[in-house]
Amino acid sequence: MPQVEQSNETRRSAVDRTVVQVAEKVRVADGVVTLTLTAPDGGRLPDWTPGAHVDLTLGDGLSRQYSLCGDRWDAHSYRVGVLLEPASRGGSRYVHEQLEPGHVVGLGGPRNHFPLVPAESYLFVAGGIGITPLLPMIVQAQLLGADWRLLYGGRTRSSMAFLAELSAYGDRVAVRPQDESGLLDLAGFVGDPRPGTEVYSCGPAPLLTAMEAACAAWPARALHTERFAAAEQGPPVRTAAFDVQLHRTGRTVTVTPDVSVLEALGAAGVDVLSSCRQGTCGTCETTVLAGVPDHRDSLLSDDERAAGDCMYPCVSRSCSDRLVLDL
Repeated sequence: MPQVEQSNETRRSAVDRTVVQVAEKVRVADGVVTLTLTAPDGGRLPDWTPGAHVDLTLGDGLSRQYSLCGDRWDAHSYRVGVLLEPASRGGSRYVHEQLEPGHVVGLGGPRNHFPLVPAESYLFVAGGIGITPLLPMIVQAQLLGADWRLLYGGRTRSSMAFLAELSAYGDRVAVRPQDESGLLDLAGFVGDPRPGTEVYSCGPAPLLTAMEAACAAWPARALHTERFAAAEQGPPVRTAAFDVQLHRTGRTVTVTPDVSVLEALGAAGVDVLSSCRQGTCGTCETTVLAGVPDHRDSLLSDDERAAGDCMYPCVSRSCSDRLVLDL
């Protein structure tokens, strides 16, 4: 999957754990609400950049990731959009049915694995709630005077959030509900490769797969995608157990085929901060000092996988008999 290359410093920035209060909850489309989050004392929240997301710790310890879609220049509030998933594992249902203004939730981040890189022009493609990380990117592109266009699809017009905000941009934005226009014409929108143009897309897995096909002739790093669900992975490279050596203590933990590296570490009393456990959020990123990781995440670029200097132990495993981790 083509993704933007990031520095280790960007990927490994510290994750702040704090609490925020729900200041406002607004229904913005069928099945979509926005939450405005503020510090309980009214203080400043950590800065963020377009494409960033936060972890929210909800009822019963649920932790879910949501893209920041508000005003990045407002230092005292965050905004996130939450879709009520039909097959919710509890997070979106809790937000829609139980979370109310005045309630306090845990906050992790922000972190950014989907940053907006400098370019002369941008093509943005959103599917449904995938519009959320693209909203601040559009604002940034507009501020910088870059040329840009957005193709925004959804099931129905009433299910598509933020249409009023986007209407201010006129014909730069093409709104295409499926019940009115059918499937998105991705090939027609993207067109032929153009120097200086970057393509950003976020939405359900079928959209991202179709975007990869539409951009097959583009340079490998021109397409940037963000997944809300983990990409399909093939079987692991090895099915036998392997050892993980903890560099800071010299201790060795054996990882058997039936558990993840993260689970094996936890069972051995080694605490590694984690959230999604699907290889999509980046919370558990760990430095690899020796050995060859079997990368099974949906975050690292091909170059980063080849470098082999970090891994996400919630899903990734080992190609070698031993991994040495900076733990």
